[in-house]
Amino acid sequence: MESKVSSRLKQPLAAEVLQHIFLPRLNREFFANFEMLNQINLAHLVMLHEQGILDRDASIRLAEGLRKMQADGPDTVELDPAREEAYFNYEAHLIKLVGQELGGRLHTARSRNDIGATIDRIRARDFIARIATALMDVADAALTQAGRYADCVMPGYTHMQAAQPITYGYYLSALVDAWLRDADRLLHALDTTDASPLGACALAGTSFPIDREATSAMLGFSGPLPSALDSVASRDFALELSAALSIMMITSSRMVQDFYIWSTPEFGLLSFPDSIASTSSIMPQKKNPAVLEYLRGKTGHLIGLTSAAFATVKSTHFTHSGDSSRESTRTCWEACEEALRSLALIQLLVERVEPNRARMAARAAEDFSTVTDLADLLVRKADASFRDAHHIIGAVVRQALEAGIPAKDITPEMVNAAAAQQLGRQVALCETDIRACLDPVRNVAARQSFGGPAPDLVLGRIDQQKAQLTGKRSVIARTVQRVADAQDLLRQRVQTLVSSEPGPAVRQA
Repeated sequence: MESKVSSRLKQPLAAEVLQHIFLPRLNREFFANFEMLNQINLAHLVMLHEQGILDRDASIRLAEGLRKMQADGPDTVELDPAREEAYFNYEAHLIKLVGQELGGRLHTARSRNDIGATIDRIRARDFIARIATALMDVADAALTQAGRYADCVMPGYTHMQAAQPITYGYYLSALVDAWLRDADRLLHALDTTDASPLGACALAGTSFPIDREATSAMLGFSGPLPSALDSVASRDFALELSAALSIMMITSSRMVQDFYIWSTPEFGLLSFPDSIASTSSIMPQKKNPAVLEYLRGKTGHLIGLTSAAFATVKSTHFTHSGDSSRESTRTCWEACEEALRSLALIQLLVERVEPNRARMAARAAEDFSTVTDLADLLVRKADASFRDAHHIIGAVVRQALEAGIPAKDITPEMVNAAAAQQLGRQVALCETDIRACLDPVRNVAARQSFGGPAPDLVLGRIDQQKAQLTGKRSVIARTVQRVADAQDLLRQRVQTLVSSEPGPAVRQA
């Protein structure tokens, strides 16, 4: 028995090849790609008819067969891994409907190579629009909380040590700046994806007088890729998308790690509602941050999926092949699904995690995060260099720690004595100035430099970030609308073709 797809091959595929390569791939791709394949086939058919490559009768009968397949759905197609993959199974069912002689004509002036590349770009385009929208929903939720907590003073940390006071709203707004860059990377991937490979055929185009601009427009792309070889050889848009998703998840996992630490009883800065926690099977007192742990795990999975894609493409030839074109993209789609699930959970966290205002304020007042302002005060009021002031306040902190004194109880005498020892002269900082420096609320409010945590600056920055999000959403909206308009155009052109003259009835499968 020969191959089911080519007379070139005199033997059928080995059972192991069917089981381990083509059956898993067919199950993975046919249902996911079915509607995209419908769109591509219809666009190609309309173009073949309009270019005079297929006559009207053949075009009408093929259009009727394709529309029936689209209406019936993928479940009506009998899948056979011996036909290798999704396209040959689709084509075999179409041939059942319209006959061997006619059904095979649809493949004029194209290849599985350019069909597959076009499916990948349509799929990536759809995922990017959905993921970017979900990411901007997360950012919007964070900005709502940032405005609400712009004055919620807390310690800021470096090296996991108390550094300087900030606010919880400032922290969330800073995350949004990072997420805005993640959105830019996704939008760049969207721009990279926005070109049609259809008509590139196997790698060298065709001698038929096809119109690649027409099929590109009917599929919602801004234009065709200029090189037929690059069209089928490159899946760098999928690599770029995967990399952007990994960076996005790394951004989010760093927030997750902060939430993880800050929600412990030892910190006590954040609390979670029971609806996003789990418990122990043995320890009745436990309330576990399971969502955070799973998100950290999913970040690792996305990085692994991205690494797998890069490793798969490395050292492949610059042309179409199973590893560079098919195996390399499968991890991208899994990464996209994981990213969408993760963003839904991240938005839940941002919206429902509650900061403990009292605990945050107390920690900021007691943990020495305010004392940088005492060094600044010495520079301003005692004519000390900042390096000398740094040594002075370092000595004061050491003295306070040894005596068990919290930062808020540092006295003018402690500062003045340390300053006299370091500078060799007396200074006289007053109680009022020192208390102002050590008050976390006043400390934060005084930080008015560009990008600082003062609440009025944070609120102003939030307005700017909202405007940026609006602009990015409009880019996505224009792409989604262009695709929707293209689908409407394709339906209209197919309907015009079918209505122009009735063809013979389509056979039933």
